[in-house]
Amino acid sequence: MTTGSKAVWERIPIVLSFEESPEFAETHGFVGTQGLVWLEGQCLKPHNSPSKTVYLFMHPTSTLQLLPMPTALADAGLHVICAGSRYPKNDSALIMEKVCFDLGQYVRWAKEEAGYQKVVLVGWSGGGSLSLFYQSQAEHPTITHTAAGDPYDLVHANLTPADGVIFIAAHLSRAETLTELLDPSVTDETRPDHRVLELDIYDERCPHQPPYTREFIQRFRAAQIARNRRITQWVESKLAELRAQNNGEVDYAFIVHRTRCDVRRLDPSIDPNGRKLSARALEESRTANTIPAGLARFCSLRSWLSQWSYDRSQAKGPQSAARIRGSPVLLIENEADANVPASHGPTIFNALATSDKERLSIPGATHYYFRQPEQMKECIDAVIGWSERKGLLDPLHR
Repeated sequence: MTTGSKAVWERIPIVLSFEESPEFAETHGFVGTQGLVWLEGQCLKPHNSPSKTVYLFMHPTSTLQLLPMPTALADAGLHVICAGSRYPKNDSALIMEKVCFDLGQYVRWAKEEAGYQKVVLVGWSGGGSLSLFYQSQAEHPTITHTAAGDPYDLVHANLTPADGVIFIAAHLSRAETLTELLDPSVTDETRPDHRVLELDIYDERCPHQPPYTREFIQRFRAAQIARNRRITQWVESKLAELRAQNNGEVDYAFIVHRTRCDVRRLDPSIDPNGRKLSARALEESRTANTIPAGLARFCSLRSWLSQWSYDRSQAKGPQSAARIRGSPVLLIENEADANVPASHGPTIFNALATSDKERLSIPGATHYYFRQPEQMKECIDAVIGWSERKGLLDPLHR
């Protein structure tokens, strides 16, 4: 519960369940094998401040209820839902198409059971492309199979469109972001320590040092895409092998090494914004590249195709944005964000098919607004002002 000069609000648990019997279970235990899916979330509900509108956060794998943005909205007197998918804090087997369906269960619950008339998706960080993916499938559903070709029908899922979407401090998608972080010096996935020196920016012997030339950056990016495609090719071959064997083995686990390698981390002139380069940037980036909990470190075949494959993922942000035509969208960029490249926001904004779109940049704002009350206030005021202009929020809600 929060008190003081801010709104007083409480955390109310949300537990949802629904029947689902897929052809195979990608997770072990009750949730994966008994025909039921359970979802857990929280509603941050202000006292003495009724509202017909709720702001819904979901990240594919994280739980967001303790982060600054949702709690700041609740402090401002807004009703907030922080929704957890069926893969909380573990994306090793995550299927984006199923996460999209999970998000739809919270939208339906908010409108049909909690009594909210308006639901606004707030896609923060990794939730940005998820919100676009969901809204595109709710407005114009197209997906009947996962990226691996397994039946999973969103066309007949009756997903309820949200009444608005806020895309904030968010990247293009998991697949595109990972590709921009893959270490291109790795050319043999079975021998990650045997690397191409000319592409190993963390090796002091690398002949290319920041500031990097345009030619080197192009070569670096092309090698990253090529590595993603080599992994995808191997994944599809392995999946076809398992299907041909037909012996009960339906998936396979593997490791993706070195997944935090981006020239932008060492050269702030690339995609320039107000981000600060740490004095220990090289050491920190080198460590992040190899830690056991690194991005996409542990994967299944199907999960790779759904969330990480540059060519196969169906949840890429620009493609989803291009299918959104009937909803207002607010896009907020944090100009000192070290986690979201400066090029990602404009790419999404330009891809949006809806004409009802607005864009705001907040100078000096970092990814989490950590110890940045002025920038956080500017963001919250923008959310409230936009919501009121679009008829999504009663001006007297506070």
